[in-house]
Amino acid sequence: MQRRDRRPATARWGEGLAALLLRIKGYRIEARNWRCPLGEIDLVCRHRGTLVFVEVKTRESLAAGRPEEAVTPAKQARLARLAAAYLARRGGPPPPCRFDVVAIHRRGLLPQLRHLCDAFRADPPLSR
Repeated sequence: MQRRDRRPATARWGEGLAALLLRIKGYRIEARNWRCPLGEIDLVCRHRGTLVFVEVKTRESLAAGRPEEAVTPAKQARLARLAAAYLARRGGPPPPCRFDVVAIHRRGLLPQLRHLCDAFRADPPLSR
């Protein structure tokens, strides 16, 4: 029970760390925790003219697998639908888009971060 109570705090911590990492790498954060009836996108960023939809996965233990392994094909399809909804609400012609994953293994004071750029593709593509 106590573990379940820590999950939202762990996710928020990971999203904050991921946003910091991306800003250091030159990304501009457009939205955090963007929501619509379909769900939520952790981070929406701009990087060198590309709109980047970022899924952040944070784990305190690797017993259930690496964080990025939680971004299953079903999760990828849901994120693609969310990205399409974001683009529709934004209006105008869609810019080049991609999907990144930031995987974080929270190990005490020194978390391990992996930024997986262009981690998966939307099918059909969001932009041409």
